[in-house]
Amino acid sequence: MRILPAVIAALSVMAPASAQLVAPNELGVAMGHVHLNVSDVESHRQLWIEHFDAVPLDRNGLTGVKIPGMLLLFRQQDATGPSEGTVVDHFGLKVRSLEEVLQRWRAAGREVQREFTGAAGFPNAYILAPDGVKIELQQDVGQPEIATAHHLHYFNADYLEVRAWYVEMFSAILGNRGQVDTADLPGINLSFGTNRRSSAVPVGTEGRTIDHIGFEVRNLKAFCEQLEAKGIEFDRPYRENAEIGVSTAFFTDPFGAYVELTEGLRQY
Repeated sequence: MRILPAVIAALSVMAPASAQLVAPNELGVAMGHVHLNVSDVESHRQLWIEHFDAVPLDRNGLTGVKIPGMLLLFRQQDATGPSEGTVVDHFGLKVRSLEEVLQRWRAAGREVQREFTGAAGFPNAYILAPDGVKIELQQDVGQPEIATAHHLHYFNADYLEVRAWYVEMFSAILGNRGQVDTADLPGINLSFGTNRRSSAVPVGTEGRTIDHIGFEVRNLKAFCEQLEAKGIEFDRPYRENAEIGVSTAFFTDPFGAYVELTEGLRQY
């Protein structure tokens, strides 16, 4: 597995617009970020600001945006393919008004893949951002924000095995989102299933438009040692970066999702 050249990190959770991380679980794990490979960083940043009321971030080499519950980071690099077709097919947002978001999206000439009733019984839609970033929207009329982070969706034929792995390694809490099998971490819902619209075997995420996902971890060095004891091999071992005050580690889960672990993003 090749090593990414730059430190990537993020900050997030189901929290106010200050984007402070929620308290981690008993293992010290909480949601962190989604990292995207994009052809034009500024156009992606403006898209998130204009359509989802995101707050721009450009600090210590981290370029992206913040929405309540999630930080998205952008690297200007042509992706090897869209997120659809990988083991992390898409990520999901809750939106206050699906109709308003889709109206603005279509007016900007952007693609709405499909509107439907979601697993939890609410109006949903799939939209495509540039470079093939697939996003699921679920309406939540009770939230004050235009958009907040909601879920990461893993596709795999053995999806219950994927869920069990995240429960074991990260102490995610088993649950269901309607008919979807899930596991919750502080700040994010992990959803698991198969792609019923394609028989193709999902591929790994590294290099694709959703390159990797990130989790913020308390006592990261000790946590990495625990994962190594459980057989996890790191693509990029634990490393402290005093310049930006963030420690990182990278590994690929057994199903092909590229994962970054961080500690120190609360300052962002």
